[in-house]
Amino acid sequence: MPRHEFRPGRLVAGLALAATAVLFAGDAAGRWDTPSLVVIPLICGGLGVASLVSWIDYGVRRRRRRTRSASAESSGVPASTSGSQAIK
Repeated sequence: MPRHEFRPGRLVAGLALAATAVLFAGDAAGRWDTPSLVVIPLICGGLGVASLVSWIDYGVRRRRRRTRSASAESSGVPASTSGSQAIK
């Protein structure tokens, strides 16, 4: 059992930031030349995609939770047998 829930939005944000770090690490090492303005669209785009993925994930989790609670309520099994019938 995992210790925490999987959050795909955080994964996407981390990948975008890691890609930015790799680009600038390569620039610092002299492997290639990365313009400094690349960071703005890369990070903003990555965070935008991460927020979209988080929003979709939230909707899916909410829908699953709603269908689980609806199926538990409609099972036809009484919640308690110690109601008013047991007092008679």
